[in-house]
Amino acid sequence: MSSLKGRVALVTGAAQGMGAAHARRLAAAGATVAVNDIRASDALSELADEISGVAVPGDVSEPEVCTRIADAVAAATGRLDVLVANHAYMTMAPILQHDERDWWRVVDTNLGGTFHLVQAVLPHMRRAGEGRIVVITSEWGVTGWPDATAYAASKAGLISLVKTLGRELAPERIIVNAVAPGVIDTPQLQVDADAAGTDLASIQARYAETIPLARLGTPEEIAAAVELLVDFSMEAVVGQVISCNGGTTRSRV
Repeated sequence: MSSLKGRVALVTGAAQGMGAAHARRLAAAGATVAVNDIRASDALSELADEISGVAVPGDVSEPEVCTRIADAVAAATGRLDVLVANHAYMTMAPILQHDERDWWRVVDTNLGGTFHLVQAVLPHMRRAGEGRIVVITSEWGVTGWPDATAYAASKAGLISLVKTLGRELAPERIIVNAVAPGVIDTPQLQVDADAAGTDLASIQARYAETIPLARLGTPEEIAAAVELLVDFSMEAVVGQVISCNGGTTRSRV
């Protein structure tokens, strides 16, 4: 029997790409899944219907919205056991050309949004006496990347946040870990293509040439790692960053 039977999970950034894959994977494992994205959309509603879940749209860069989302999930389902912080905002530009307001929007969404979400879900997990939090960071948070200072900095911050929260919350049986994907075949790659002045197919091929596995990762592969980390039968993995990148980076983060 799956350890997610009877559990409730909140997945952010779930309208497409990796977030949708996480939601489907956790639902298949027995969880009731609430799906979030920055705004209501047909894609979000259709995903919620597909997995018999709940749609809870809202901008997680706003603290009060995070609280509203978490409370709405708990009110609708009776509990909130799992957070998968998958949301992300990304733009790319050379450091001297990156608009300062946009730079901080990247950090406020990716790092700040996760901070606010954790604060919002903790009361519900503490009420249950346990919980699981998985943060989707990035290989670029480990290595950095040209023209991606805001995104890489925000993802590096998430790694430190996970390591610290892992230590802080483990005594309460609230287990925090991260997944750091490499280049994954999602719609977000269009940002990379635009920044490089090329088309999507060309950027996909360019990245694949740098990966020892010789291909891009898939959302489903990252979702499999997420399912492992939210398993309530496993507590020994705490504050860790699981690298899923086809072999491009081998680090001790």
